[in-house]
Amino acid sequence: MMTTSLRSAAHAAWRESDVDNKLASALLLHGYWESGVIGAYSHGPAPDDADPGRPERPELVEPLRVKQRSMHTPEGRAALVHAIAHIEFNAVNLALDAVWRFDGMPRAYYVDWLKVAAEEAQHFALLADHLDTLGFRYGDFPAHDGLWDVARRTTHDVLARMALVPRLLEARGLDASPAVREKLAGAGDNAGAAIIDLILAEEIGHVAIGNRWYHWLCGQRNLDPLETFMTLLKQHNAPPFKGDWNEAARIAAGFTAEEIEALRLFAASKSQTEETKP
Repeated sequence: MMTTSLRSAAHAAWRESDVDNKLASALLLHGYWESGVIGAYSHGPAPDDADPGRPERPELVEPLRVKQRSMHTPEGRAALVHAIAHIEFNAVNLALDAVWRFDGMPRAYYVDWLKVAAEEAQHFALLADHLDTLGFRYGDFPAHDGLWDVARRTTHDVLARMALVPRLLEARGLDASPAVREKLAGAGDNAGAAIIDLILAEEIGHVAIGNRWYHWLCGQRNLDPLETFMTLLKQHNAPPFKGDWNEAARIAAGFTAEEIEALRLFAASKSQTEETKP
């Protein structure tokens, strides 16, 4: 970790497969940058790496093979907490990836994503600790790799990454959080519900960071932000939007009313197309 190159240090943290070491590296990297121990970010091509370091468990399976469990059982509640923890672990890697993979961005871009990496590491730690109180550990349940599949498809362009990870997938997390919170609270897991409240408050800021840099990049390239976003959703076959919309959180994260309406129309069209498939 003690290196003068921010991007190489972020890459080393990203490649780390031990969970505890990765979390510590993300937190240290943020601290080193703020304190000036690391004061430069290297320029030049990124390593040709697609996948981050990961522990041997959890087993990664197709999304449809992730079993839905009853919230009326301790195992069911633990499985839900585990699923959120897996998302947060991926989010640590995504933030580190945003730092090391994309060259030539303003200094503030790297500051933002280092902060996100540190906060995502804290989110994961909270969930992993809570999972321990339920009698389980991270890795005890299978998980899917859908979030990283989108990351692989956007390694070529920081604009596509900002559009399809923070503005698409992480924004869907804002939508899903109230329902997750209610499931945990309804099952008597008030501690878990409180963690979701904390995570939601900070994830709004993370989506806002993605929004900010997406719009900045569109400005640099003289692109219309809404038109470009809708084009990218279609090009990358974005999955259908399901469940309720958390409009208040989306607006707090920087989405405009026009963007939300366009997304609603896209979601309706996408769902209709899926329903009519033979």
